[in-house]
Amino acid sequence: MPGLIRGVARTAVVAGTATAVSNRVSRRQAGRWAQQEAAQAPAPQPVAAAPAAPPAGVTMEDKLDQLKDLATLKEQGVLTEEEFAAQKARILGS
Repeated sequence: MPGLIRGVARTAVVAGTATAVSNRVSRRQAGRWAQQEAAQAPAPQPVAAAPAAPPAGVTMEDKLDQLKDLATLKEQGVLTEEEFAAQKARILGS
């Protein structure tokens, strides 16, 4: 029986070590891929100027069009979530 327990313990140690090494290799490879992607990514585009404040007699349809334009810029990565939220609040607050 002691030989069986020793064999099971040895197998557990080998399996645990193999798992730890495999995880480390995976993390290292993921880091390398992230570095490569960052190096290959195009330079960030300059942030477009925020849409001008709407004139005094702006209709709800005009506001919706401006919000759609903002959403498009956000989807393209031109605007960050914070910039989008600030412009949206400005448009809806006017």
